[in-house]
Amino acid sequence: MIPVQNVYYMLTYVFQCLNEDGFKNVAVEQFDNVAELCAAILVKGVSLQLKQGLAREYISETGALAGIRGRIDITESIKTRTMLRKRMVCTYDEFSVNTYMNRIIKTTMLQLLHADVGKSRKKEIRRLLVFFQGIQELHIYSINWRQQYYRHNQMYRMMVSICYLVLKGLLQTTADGSIRLMQFVDEQQMCRLYEKFIREYYRQEFPGIKTEASWISWQLDDGFSDMLPMMKTDIMLSYQGKILIIDAKYYENTTQAQYGRHTVHSGNLYQIFTYVKNKEYELKDVPHQVSGMLLYAGTDGEIQPGQKYRMSGNQISVRTLDLNQDFSGIRAQLDGIIWEYFGKENYYGQRHNR
Repeated sequence: MIPVQNVYYMLTYVFQCLNEDGFKNVAVEQFDNVAELCAAILVKGVSLQLKQGLAREYISETGALAGIRGRIDITESIKTRTMLRKRMVCTYDEFSVNTYMNRIIKTTMLQLLHADVGKSRKKEIRRLLVFFQGIQELHIYSINWRQQYYRHNQMYRMMVSICYLVLKGLLQTTADGSIRLMQFVDEQQMCRLYEKFIREYYRQEFPGIKTEASWISWQLDDGFSDMLPMMKTDIMLSYQGKILIIDAKYYENTTQAQYGRHTVHSGNLYQIFTYVKNKEYELKDVPHQVSGMLLYAGTDGEIQPGQKYRMSGNQISVRTLDLNQDFSGIRAQLDGIIWEYFGKENYYGQRHNR
């Protein structure tokens, strides 16, 4: 079980705007569940955005108008006989707050009113919804989450991402087709957050180490690669010829069991081994040291992986990151990985103050 406060700390690494002054009150609150946390972040984000004004954009509108505006749709005007009422059907651009991202936010806030959220928080949501009048609601299962973000709308990136976490993780369909809210984020969504958190933690806390989610090329004898899957790492850390490839895994069960024997998930082990050996061969002409790690999020199970293996000249380890503790302990575990693989005496850049 991950303390809700730690979920917030993980989110602060993924979304830098959560470290700004406007969110300091959220950082010190105590939350009973993730729905309450998401609601608090969204309420604060919307409140801050309203001070600047909701985003607007030109949206194409069509309607019967008494005056000419934009492009006249002659065919539709004749078909609907609007000319008998001295009107013409026109298509024109309206500079409107009814943007797609505003619609996503409104849809999510309406759903949170049915979640396990405190009365005071729901009151705040209803207060904010007054400013969303004229903004249309979306069907939650047909939302297009691929939106464009720029430097000036990073607050929207965070808010829409929280909406995604809510609508994808807090909703499920019942047997009769109706929708109800769950009070937890599902495994798939937590896996994405867990992976992004680890990558952003190392990128921000150790800027001297190159941190990326990079592609690895298949090292082929004849160059023939048809139908081979792409290899993209979760996290690749590089420093002075040393490379650590981390695959972040978030499962309900960190091991697989058969006939009473617990082992590492075979597919995970095959994957990290393939990453390491192809990267090893890619760097064969330069000094290097490639290692791999399966980093599982800790569970309540009795058996938690913590092994190191030497496989064909490379170290591949299987570890567990305990998220059910004070965040300082999580930080110590993540820092310890850096010290072990890259040496504590080296300089990696100034740690960011938090």
